[in-house]
Parts: sequence; structure tokens; C-alpha cells
Amino acid sequence: MPFTDAQLARLRAVSPQLSVRRADATSADYSDAEIVYAGMPPRDLGRAPKLAWVQLHMAGVNALHDHPLYTDTTIPLTTTSGVHAASIAEYAITMVLALAHRIPRMVEWKQRGGWPPDEERWPLFVPTELRGATLGIIGYGSIGRELARIAKTAFAMRVVALKRDPAARRDTGYGLPGTGDPDGTLPDEWLAPNGLSGLLAQSDVVVMTAPLTAETRGMIGAAELARMKPSAYFVNVGRGATVDEAALADALRAGRLAGAAIDVFAEEPPPAGHPLYGVESAIVSPHVSGFLPSYDDKCTDLFAENLRRYLAGVPLLNLVDRVKGY
Repeated sequence: MPFTDAQLARLRAVSPQLSVRRADATSADYSDAEIVYAGMPPRDLGRAPKLAWVQLHMAGVNALHDHPLYTDTTIPLTTTSGVHAASIAEYAITMVLALAHRIPRMVEWKQRGGWPPDEERWPLFVPTELRGATLGIIGYGSIGRELARIAKTAFAMRVVALKRDPAARRDTGYGLPGTGDPDGTLPDEWLAPNGLSGLLAQSDVVVMTAPLTAETRGMIGAAELARMKPSAYFVNVGRGATVDEAALADALRAGRLAGAAIDVFAEEPPPAGHPLYGVESAIVSPHVSGFLPSYDDKCTDLFAENLRRYLAGVPLLNLVDRVKGY
């Protein structure tokens, strides 16, 4: 990874036991490497015979599900989950506010260079009230927890959280100070995956933040969308393949949903003529919700903390569970 000398110095400062070097992935000598930090680790594991732990420069690991490191070893893998949780949660809130306050319609009128007639301003621009509305969060990880914090504190929203194991309410992963819901105290209702229908039916806003696994692939299809309120908004900041994009476009065109914001797609970039491109009530963005100017700096902080934990023999943050797929 293109870490700066200053960032590398922060890693070296963790302990004199560490020898830290940066190298190009294609030509790197991994022969004596015990720890590797990488975006995509080498597939030829024979190049790294001493490898004991890999810190990944990514929050999700679905791209590694067929990697030999993932499938053929038990070498611990850790992710950068939590580093950009606040940014993605802010994106989701921004999109919901934009939809609720008809921002795309305002931009459209500006481009027309005109002002709507008085008799049209009310029906065109009357907003959807978010205060006190119900927010359904599918996947209560670092992003969902920060989203819940913002929604509860800023908009007094009722929060329904759907989680693989709703009994495990504490967040044991990495989180920026002052963000998220580490103790799991914010949701008004907790649901397991079999409670998805109930979440969809009662929510005024649904935000998908779940990772892509065998269980979540195609999780939201035509039948699930039909359970949502026609006045509801849908936001996907998780993984594109969790949602049937054509079914979502159909629901929006038919007025069975009020609007959607989609930042992730099953195929990226989406092909020309993708069904969501032509939907007026959809905001489409090019997988940018996690963009963060300080991303590498925050990743350095996380890696440094995990290095301290590794040397002390205590559990690492953001350890991947291969059975769960994340």
C-alpha cells in the first residue's frame, strides 16, 4: 500500500520488535514476512511461508472468498471495518435528506432556469418528515451503529436493527471515538434475519449495510420490496448483489417506493442502460460513500493498534469469521 514515510514511522514506533518495510506487491519478497498489510494478498502462498496474519486494506472480504488464503488456510485475516463507518453513515443520511426534501427536483428546476408556478410548489416540494419516523437498518455493524446514533440524536427516529445474531448486541470491532453504538443500546427493536418482512413493513427508511455473503446475496428482491410502504425510501451502502436492482427500478417506476439512493452495484461500473440510470426517483452514485481523505491515516491507527495486540497476544480487532463470510 502507498503509505507515507510518516505513516510507516508510526507503525515502527509501536515496538522495537517490529521490522516494517514497504514493497510493490508484484515484486515483494515475502519470504520472511510474518505479517502482511495488503489490498490483495499474494495468491501464491508459497511466496510467504512464515505468514501468520494478514491485515487487509478493505472492510468487506467478499472479493477474497475464492482466494487460497481464505479457502485453504486458517491464517487470521483482519479488515479495516469501522474506519469509514462515519463517512458512509453520513452519506446515507445525506441521501435520505436529499430525497425527503426533494433536492433532485430542485436541481432539475435550476437546470431549467425557471421557478415552478405557485400552484405547483406545494405538491412538488412538500417534504417527507423524518423526525419520529422509523429507520430500518439491515446489518447492524459499524456503519449501521453510527447511522443509528445520528438518526436517534439528530432526528429522534425510531430504529429497528436487523442482525445475524440479535442477541450479540455489543460491537467488538474497531470504532472511531465518539461514534457508533458500541454497547448496542440504541435500537428500539432488534430482529433476526427471519424478521426482515417486519422491518420492511414498518420502516419509513430502509438502509442496507449488510456484507455480501451466501445468506445476503439477493436478500432484497421484488417480494421484499412489495412489503415496503409506498412512501418509504431505500438506501444501499452495503453490497450491490444483496439487492435485485431491476426489481428495485421497477418498484420505483411504478410508484411502489418513494425513492432510493444506490451507491453500490452488482457490477461496477454498471453497464450502459442499467435500469436504475433512467429512474427519476433514484439517486445513483459511483461507490463513493466510503471515500475519506484521512482513510490511510485512520487505517494506520487501526493497524498500529492491531500490531500492539498481536505482540501482546490479545485478540485482534476486526477478525474475519470465515464461516460467516465477514
